[in-house]
Amino acid sequence: MTAGERVVVVGAGVTGLTTAVLLAEAGASVHVIAEQVPGVTSLAAGAMWGPYLVEPKDKVDQWGQRSLEIFHKLAENPSTGVRLTSGIEASRTAEAPPDWATTLPGFRPCEPAELPAGFSAGYRFTVPLIDMPTYLAYLLRRFDATGGTVEGRRLASLADIGPASMIVNCTGLGSKDLLPDPGLRPIRGQHVVVTNPGLTEFFSEDTGLSPDLLCFYPHGDTVVLGGTAIDGEGDLALDDKAAADILTRCTEVEPRLVHARVLEHRIGARPARATIRVEAEQQKTGTVVVHNYGHGGAGVTLSWGCAEETLRVLSDNQLEKQ
Repeated sequence: MTAGERVVVVGAGVTGLTTAVLLAEAGASVHVIAEQVPGVTSLAAGAMWGPYLVEPKDKVDQWGQRSLEIFHKLAENPSTGVRLTSGIEASRTAEAPPDWATTLPGFRPCEPAELPAGFSAGYRFTVPLIDMPTYLAYLLRRFDATGGTVEGRRLASLADIGPASMIVNCTGLGSKDLLPDPGLRPIRGQHVVVTNPGLTEFFSEDTGLSPDLLCFYPHGDTVVLGGTAIDGEGDLALDDKAAADILTRCTEVEPRLVHARVLEHRIGARPARATIRVEAEQQKTGTVVVHNYGHGGAGVTLSWGCAEETLRVLSDNQLEKQ
């Protein structure tokens, strides 16, 4: 990027903030505009690194691996909220492990005695767990240190942004109306945050396409319990029954959670799309917009890889203009 190039990033979820940090640290003058800072959906994430039902696979693998490298480095600093954690992903139907899991440190099949009742197969590995409120606060501090600016504002269209050399659209589900993009759809997610009764390892069930997820991610004094993936639903109101069902599923696997105290409920709408969109588009005004959205439930997992791709696309378009 040319030093001082003014770039406006729209959206302040994990995708927007990561992209803003990378652009600002590359020398651009970055201004973030978002209705919510940080974004609600990112705050609601669990979050464990791992590609989750997103395409295109070749790009997803590349972006995910690059993000994994960076999360490993961030885990060296406890203030980032990123920790390398061992745990188990298990299946009730003896499914083969996902490709991405087999490359992780410590990967091995579980012994039968390691599995909860009702599970026929499982795999142990070490992976980054990300405490999202802490991590998003870290990204905001890092962005602030570059001199970047943040504005809380709802946009009706990209035309409302005002003067900008380039625009990066990281609005997630907001792109459905903002652009508009009719190919976007919400996948509602709900988590329950409880006090930690002593858990140090994660557990996740490979539930395939089921809307009922089962996972728990320990983050120090708290544990995030999940979850739901209700395709086509974007309502962010608390669903008491879904919360009760999450608690039931998790306590059946980990009885120590029975007496954990509920602290809060986190609800978001994953921005799902047939394929993730990272590409440039020129507006009628001549301003270049680079889109970076549609990550479904893999926004955290792909955040750094997609941010680097966005920087490359912006740089290519900048060279074309010269």
